[in-house]
Amino acid sequence: MRHHPHFSPKRVPHTRETYVISQYIESPLLIGGKKFDLRLYVLVTSYKPLKAYMYRLGFCRFCTVRYSKSVTELDNMFLHLTNVSIQKHGDEYNDSHGGKWTVDNLILFLEGTRGREATDKLLDDIHWLIVHSLKAVQNVMSSDRHCFECYGYDILIDSNLKPWLLEVNASPSLTSTTPSDRVLKAALISDVINIALPPSGVPDVKWNKLPSKEALGKFYILYDEELVQAEAKETESRAHRHGKLKSDSKKLVWK
Repeated sequence: MRHHPHFSPKRVPHTRETYVISQYIESPLLIGGKKFDLRLYVLVTSYKPLKAYMYRLGFCRFCTVRYSKSVTELDNMFLHLTNVSIQKHGDEYNDSHGGKWTVDNLILFLEGTRGREATDKLLDDIHWLIVHSLKAVQNVMSSDRHCFECYGYDILIDSNLKPWLLEVNASPSLTSTTPSDRVLKAALISDVINIALPPSGVPDVKWNKLPSKEALGKFYILYDEELVQAEAKETESRAHRHGKLKSDSKKLVWK
């Protein structure tokens, strides 16, 4: 939400009503003149401490109609909304590819048109967008060692390569619309189970939830709060030792 110069939280009247403030992104990144968004999968096995994994095989969902800002097209869902449940009813929908691109294809396209540095920054921004969204709800989520959740993140990229979080879907749809879609989601389910369950395959409350590298499949560690805290303590400890050594060396010099 953009900051308004006359806005102050103290001036907002107390109310029990809840509001959602949204902003339409009028300059989305277009490919082939068409709007698209990303569907990315994130597995969370713990909220306290936060432990999240990102799936490498996300995909882009394209509109079937070229994008336009014309007010006469405001009600054209095939131009504005990328949902497959909507696009598959359009005249231009293609059953063979389902209007989808893999994330790998998107990365190749962006590296070729915007450069490697800009693409790497976009990917890093997406990663932190997801981490911050999880940390924002960390304190209100039930942290049960018996539970895990695979989220479907919908992200829009604007023409400046800035990612915008559209929606986070709990228990996202795993139905498939194309053969490649079926392969992706079957692998996703398998990899989720391999991470969520201990090596024995039997739920165990005493398991430390540290899957082997082989069990990760196409997932990679997005954020591990325990590891971050351990590294921060190690960095602080090294700095303290270094400072002590400098202090001792000064004492030796002055002697």
